[in-house]
Amino acid sequence: MTDAIPAATLIVLRDRSDGPPDILMVERAAAMAFAGGALVFPGGRIDAGDYALALAMGDDDLAPRLAAIRETIEEAGIAIGIDGDIESMRRALAGGAPLAELSPVDPTPLVPYARWRPDHVPVRVFDTHFFLAHLPETAPEARVDATENSRVLWTTAADALAAADRGEATLLFPTRRVLERLAEHGDSNAAFAAAARWPVRTITPWVETRGDGEWICIPDDLGYPVTAEPASRAVRG
Repeated sequence: MTDAIPAATLIVLRDRSDGPPDILMVERAAAMAFAGGALVFPGGRIDAGDYALALAMGDDDLAPRLAAIRETIEEAGIAIGIDGDIESMRRALAGGAPLAELSPVDPTPLVPYARWRPDHVPVRVFDTHFFLAHLPETAPEARVDATENSRVLWTTAADALAAADRGEATLLFPTRRVLERLAEHGDSNAAFAAAARWPVRTITPWVETRGDGEWICIPDDLGYPVTAEPASRAVRG
């Protein structure tokens, strides 16, 4: 199996009074080598500072949560589990400061939701932890970083999927599967209940040859309503 880059991403949920929750997403800059132009959840690589802070906090397993917190500050200007001036924190992180230098961090608001490790050799391989979190009531407006990403938006899972079906957005295979699962939740509490109900097991999609061609498949026991997609339609990085 190809070596994978450890990564983490954060699904920030904002409840609405008239329908399912909004989800924070960013559009990757078209020039990016990986997932250029795709709609994704804020996230990125787990870096050395994340591991160091997790070790200092006494739990190595916290590194993915810390990375997801850091990346969401950097990419969308939203801070979960950490207080402070957002723009000051973004500038510090952009300048190379580790998360540990900003403020005490509380990773407990982040709840594990999924883990994906595609192994499609022609593209960069990431082992990505997906977490859920509520948008804090005091959170400012999300603001794009205008470097790795070209747009930040709030959208429902159903609307993001519909935009992709109309050709107005690009969704990677794992992002589409996660959005299909999120679309089943009427509010954020239902999403957190599903996170508690279904196990988090690393998903590595595989290809099956069927009568109508090749399909990319995932396990059917992890809470996903759609577990296969024709390879000809799938976007894989």
